[in-house]
Amino acid sequence: MPEESAAGAEVTAAEVARLAGVGRAAVSNWRRRHADFPKPAGGSETSPSFALAEVEDWLRVQGKLAEVPLRERVWQQVCAHPGGAVPALTEVGAALLVVRDRPTDWLELTAVSDERTAALLRPVFGQVLAARLGAGHPLAAAPPRPASVPLLRAAAGLAAELGARKAFEFLLARHLDANPRQYTRTPGGLAELMAALAGPGVRTVLDPACGTGTLLRAVPGATALYAQDSSPELAVLAALRLALHGSAQVRAAAADSLRADAHPRPPVDAVLCHPPFNERDWGHEELAYDPRWEYGFPARTESELAWVQHALAHLREGGTAVLLMPPAVAARRSGRRIRADLLRRGALRAVVALPAGAAPPYGIPLHLWVLRRPAPHAAPPAGLLLVDTAGATTGATTAATTGAEGRPRPAWPAVHGTVEGAWAAYERTGAVEEVPGVSRVVPVIELLDDDVDLTPARHLPPAAGGGPAELSAVRGRLDEILARAARLAPPPADPPAGDAGRPPLTTVGELARAGALWLHTGTGGGTGTAPVLTVRDVLAGRGPSGALAATADEPVLTAPGDVLVPVAGGASTAGGACGVRVVGADCAGAVPGRGLHLLRPDPGVLDPWFLAGFLRGTANNRRASSHASTATRLDVRRLRLPRLPLAQQRRYGDRFRALAEFEDALRQAGRLGEQLVQGLYDGLSDGTVTP
Repeated sequence: MPEESAAGAEVTAAEVARLAGVGRAAVSNWRRRHADFPKPAGGSETSPSFALAEVEDWLRVQGKLAEVPLRERVWQQVCAHPGGAVPALTEVGAALLVVRDRPTDWLELTAVSDERTAALLRPVFGQVLAARLGAGHPLAAAPPRPASVPLLRAAAGLAAELGARKAFEFLLARHLDANPRQYTRTPGGLAELMAALAGPGVRTVLDPACGTGTLLRAVPGATALYAQDSSPELAVLAALRLALHGSAQVRAAAADSLRADAHPRPPVDAVLCHPPFNERDWGHEELAYDPRWEYGFPARTESELAWVQHALAHLREGGTAVLLMPPAVAARRSGRRIRADLLRRGALRAVVALPAGAAPPYGIPLHLWVLRRPAPHAAPPAGLLLVDTAGATTGATTAATTGAEGRPRPAWPAVHGTVEGAWAAYERTGAVEEVPGVSRVVPVIELLDDDVDLTPARHLPPAAGGGPAELSAVRGRLDEILARAARLAPPPADPPAGDAGRPPLTTVGELARAGALWLHTGTGGGTGTAPVLTVRDVLAGRGPSGALAATADEPVLTAPGDVLVPVAGGASTAGGACGVRVVGADCAGAVPGRGLHLLRPDPGVLDPWFLAGFLRGTANNRRASSHASTATRLDVRRLRLPRLPLAQQRRYGDRFRALAEFEDALRQAGRLGEQLVQGLYDGLSDGTVTP
């Protein structure tokens, strides 16, 4: 791509870090240490931006960049668009539809000047968009502007590299990541679960609060997708995203679904919805006599029950709706009459409690409501399926799913297996095998009390956590691990014999330049479905628990003998030494997450256990760490280790490996001890164990 294509584009410090494959703190250090680092070209004092061309030149001179990837250039052109990122993405999405559906026409129409190309594309845009989005869609009458043609050419080049769908997904994801407070996103794992609960054979689907179209995109085999959102920009982006995703007919509208329903007909097979929560101004006054309130007029504080009835009103007989709900909707007294009528008439079939962290707001365990439009003369089911998956979390986080360290992240495979298995059994027979603390079909008559509380945890028998047999087994495993730890305990430390001089030292950076090891910065992103090793996984000595963030990059996978080093502040063990880990068979084939560096030593030059052991030294880490006002970051390239022959390295490596095995035994003993103690508390308190 020519250099002038990036003219005027600016990048933030975070984007500079992404270009160079380093952390955000490294860019701050460059600005302080290098007087020739480009001066801010825009932004604010606390969040400056820099001219992309100047940053690219500086990085190349410093040897930190060979070439700006095409996807980064296109993204910066999107950011530099005079109308903003959303109009740019709209034009790009329309162009990518033409590239995908009429590739020959695209090549012919773009082989002339920008002004001529814009004129020639006008009717083609109209034809392609009308065919996919409907003749009345406003995008079909919105021609491209000559000033946007360079961006459209660049996007077409990115589509040649990634494919039209992936190119748009990449640019849209970057826009959403850059504006996290502006959009409420539905995670992919949750969308797939909701689509699975809607059932097989779904052909027509509605999402009346579609956002960027994630729920509709998760439905396989649909022939017609109906989308609506109160935000015009989200409705447009969702329409283009869905049109690029497959061949289904897409009909998207921008309006408030409760006040101005754009898709009253025809009835659909399924409704999937992640509605806005806790709205007070949802139309309570003007919609008092709306025919959709078949199960009761929702109170002002029950906007979610308005969305439930809106969904039911759009279903064909026997159609299924799956809605994401805040847990309070299952128990608020103001909604008990509507909940009771939904149960009596067989419209509400299941309530599923999800783990905390399933979707925003991440701090509470949200619910899924599965509803079905009853047939006129069909008998309602005798029971309501209740499922609680609140315990199915990894205890770890990734930026891709939560954006913050420390927040539990759902273990989606376990959640999917539990919920889909229970729902399939309920669909077949109207009953499920009762699993304490997890699932049960509760007779409707039991729920029709004064409260009509549908919270799953309040109707499920407690899980047996302190039964004598289980506690005896835990105690037996604890005895074995404690005995193993005693055997692995290192012998008393002896001082070095004689007055041997210390060998010369080298650094990780020098070894990388010499080719003795390869250094990679973890991102937790890429294509495919590989699991992600998070910083917490490395510190806890467990397998990968993170989920892969979708990017256009091919991910780097761990291999046995790799060394993982946490670099972010707070990722330290007692004493300040970082929790370095040698990759074994249990975590090979994973993607290193954010905050991790992967070192891959040449086995003919470096022993991995020798490398990991010396990198873990407390003094070594303190020398290589830099301190900001609120955080500490480790510069892996500055970590030092002695220059020793390979045979001597292996002697050190054997000792370091033995220490790691001892540490792992202590860690397992701690976990089993916690399990035993909590199990005894639970058993004594619920009566399964006697004093």
